[in-house]
Amino acid sequence: MATEPGSYPLPDDPLLAEVARAMRDDGAFGQLMDADWNLVYVTDELRRTFGGGELAEFAIGHTAFGSESVAAALRWRFGANSHENQRRGFGVLGGFMLADTAGGRAGLRQLVDPIFHDMIDDLEPRHESFLAGDITGDGLTEVTNVRIVVIRIRDDSGRIVGTATWAKPALGMDMISALLSIADFGHLRRMHIVAEAARRPAAVLFADLEASTPLSKRLSTASYFALARRLVRASDRCVIAAGGLVGRHVGDGVVAFFPAETSGSESAAARSCIEAMRSLRASVAEVAAASDLTADDLTLRFGLHWGSTPYIGAVTTSGRSEVTALGDEINEAARIEACATGGRTLASKTLVERLDHDDAAELGINTDQMSYSILGELPTAGEKARRDAPAIAVCEL
Repeated sequence: MATEPGSYPLPDDPLLAEVARAMRDDGAFGQLMDADWNLVYVTDELRRTFGGGELAEFAIGHTAFGSESVAAALRWRFGANSHENQRRGFGVLGGFMLADTAGGRAGLRQLVDPIFHDMIDDLEPRHESFLAGDITGDGLTEVTNVRIVVIRIRDDSGRIVGTATWAKPALGMDMISALLSIADFGHLRRMHIVAEAARRPAAVLFADLEASTPLSKRLSTASYFALARRLVRASDRCVIAAGGLVGRHVGDGVVAFFPAETSGSESAAARSCIEAMRSLRASVAEVAAASDLTADDLTLRFGLHWGSTPYIGAVTTSGRSEVTALGDEINEAARIEACATGGRTLASKTLVERLDHDDAAELGINTDQMSYSILGELPTAGEKARRDAPAIAVCEL
């Protein structure tokens, strides 16, 4: 396999060079240390992943977990780019380093950065030739399970000449780094929190483009597709910036969730939902201009609701991963949105009254002076609203 500009050269030692070549050609997530625990090789796959698509710089030629290596890691975009994650890594490999270091624990203290010194007394020398386990912690590994192996490299006499860490995730590192480079890591973190489906109190946002059918007929198919894509990107950006979870997109519709679990409190979740709505509404003019339309051509209606018992979780297949929710309150939110014709925002009383005094004040809302209407009695209430959510109290925001 050919190397690209900026790739690290293979080590000088023939045996280590052979191992490095195998890691490189396998497309592995790998790094290689010599007998003295100096870092001598890192694959481009690992470097691109930790660099968010660019080749991250490692402290080649310096001691693994030494001060130079720690400083380099703190500059990475992903991976072990914090002291906490560096300490996790040392907890796995420190025992091997201790077994190889002349002078035992005192010698190891001279090699590694001071952030590891308090861990050394608890280390036990490790003499295994092979160790397998899962990478855990923050960074890339919080959203991607990676099985990693530690391999001790010996020459014909049995002498240890180096140590390799080697992994091969289900997705290639090019793909993972490309995904992470365009994704918001906070959103990935929130998706990880709700990966296991459970009942989660949450604010729910539904939005839809009014009169989309006439607009789609007026525009060419390519132009309407470009418009829908801009709306999806704008909605995702606004929801993510507000701390929410992007739900499933259907055509030009938007669904988003703001669980109390990921927001910090029920009030914070309700506030984030309202902030996302306001941000997306403000983005309409920009989307219209980019689509050679006027702001009057794009009318978004919003329905905001509080769910006390929705079942929220991630649905992951070989082709996609998305957050979805089930429950009566999700259907009710959809009915509220359908009644918000004319580009209005209707919010349920249960959502608005989740706001505490400070969050309401930040939003400019006086919850004590709100006036509500019954959804099923609104002139815009259709058959589904009268059937599924007739008694819900709503107000216009």
